[in-house]
Amino acid sequence: MRVDTLHIGDAAVVRLEGDADMATSPELRQAVLDVLRERAAGTVVVNLSGVEYIDSSAVATLIECLRQAASGKVHFRLTGLNEGPRKVLSLTRLIDIFEIHPSEEEALRA
Repeated sequence: MRVDTLHIGDAAVVRLEGDADMATSPELRQAVLDVLRERAAGTVVVNLSGVEYIDSSAVATLIECLRQAASGKVHFRLTGLNEGPRKVLSLTRLIDIFEIHPSEEEALRA
């Protein structure tokens, strides 16, 4: 998995590329939690447009990051959900707990 982080004012965008699974979710977790620790407030956007597959470990990681963001009063948003990740979040009935935007730009403006 490739993880790139971009800082834009009081926001940070974490762009992911590759499968988000048991082998890569620790890297995903570390990248997002590092960004969340840097933010006293603001927004963190996780861009999943480069991810075609996520498993339960990646879903658990996203939930952990969402909880961490909420405790730190950071807005946590997802964007770029392809069919695979969207289907997993829908099937697990977790899609409604995340703030999801169709594009990175919209997630940053919200």
